Amino acid sequence: MQDAPILICYDDTDGSRRAIAAAAELLGPRRAVVLDVFPPLSVGQTTALLTTGAPGASFQNVNEEAAYDQAAAGADHARQAGFDAEPRAIVATPTWEGIIQIANDIDAAVIVIGSRGFTGLREAVEGSVSHSVAEHASRPVLIVPPAGEAASR
Repeated sequence: MQDAPILICYDDTDGSRRAIAAAAELLGPRRAVVLDVFPPLSVGQTTALLTTGAPGASFQNVNEEAAYDQAAAGADHARQAGFDAEPRAIVATPTWEGIIQIANDIDAAVIVIGSRGFTGLREAVEGSVSHSVAEHASRPVLIVPPAGEAASR
């Protein structure tokens, strides 16, 4: 399993950068795929689509490019942490399904994901990608908790 890459989920937040650092510390230098998942349409794009009739395919292309750019930035962070990292991007809803799909495609040894630390009502309303990934993955998942106050809840 040492030859299998790890999958690091990256969304340009402190939590995803913290996940890269934790993975480097716990798993050591190895091959990694850094993934960003974008929705097919954002709320603003959906509104524009409904009000202007613009083609949805053009928004999806924009989102694919944005996801790749963000994954490339994450791969740079991962390389600085010692990984042999490559970026990967996907457009998917819900986010956890895209993560599971890529983990299966690359046969990841482990999925590494940061947690925002939501609890109670906020987690129920906004959801928890990390919990959904852990619930549905057929492989180990390393969930890295947020730093500071949220980690003490």
